Amino acid sequence: MSEQVLDEWQIALVQKKGELQACQQEQQVSSCLQCERLLGCELRDVYVKAVYDSMNKGAGGGFEF
Repeated sequence: MSEQVLDEWQIALVQKKGELQACQQEQQVSSCLQCERLLGCELRDVYVKAVYDSMNKGAGGGFEF
């Protein structure tokens, strides 16, 4: 059994995900999309940035599809 070592970007992501889930519980919603504060929600914006940073390891750039 091997343990996964988290880098700084993954650690930040786990922390922000926990904060977001705590907010969802407080608001009694299962998704941010159900929350009346969705638009302009700083907590969600910070979480989305943490997801992106964990994918590109802080290298920057834009979302390209």
